[in-house]
Amino acid sequence: MNTRPKPAAAPDDDVHLIVAQDEEVIIEHYPEDWIAFVLFWALAIIVFLQFFTRYIMNDSLSWTEEIARYGLMSLAFIGGAVVTRKKAHIAVELVSNLMGPGPMRAALLALVDFITLGFMALLAYFSLTIVERMHYQRMTVFELPMSIVYGIVGLGCFMMLARQIQVVWRNARDGWRRTHDVTEQIHAD
Repeated sequence: MNTRPKPAAAPDDDVHLIVAQDEEVIIEHYPEDWIAFVLFWALAIIVFLQFFTRYIMNDSLSWTEEIARYGLMSLAFIGGAVVTRKKAHIAVELVSNLMGPGPMRAALLALVDFITLGFMALLAYFSLTIVERMHYQRMTVFELPMSIVYGIVGLGCFMMLARQIQVVWRNARDGWRRTHDVTEQIHAD
């Protein structure tokens, strides 16, 4: 009588406990992405140059602080267009999250979209008036009109308006339904 247990067979190499499949990654580049990319790196270089000349060389360049300030303003508004396209603006979604899917929730989401659209339209309009008023104002270090700086801000406002129009159009086409509704998520057993 043989009491020794039989050795277990070696598992096949093609048997896996966890099977994962990578999804296709699609990288899209929009105009506001490229403008924000260039502004960001120009701002990084200017701020590094300011730090280097002020603290390492002990002889600061006078124009770096002003240009860095204007670059940060421009980057904020161009970045606003990126965020608008991705629907990633800061929002308080407590009421819509508490509501179940239905016509009341869709009406609330539509109202929020149209209020945001109206705000973006006002922002774009007022940016035009500021550009007109700042044409005769000059920068401190360079003899350039301040309307250039506010023109870039206005460009960001109009890009945000255009992206918000696209967002409203897409949401209206989908009936203001969220794809990540709590009721559509898989519940644990």
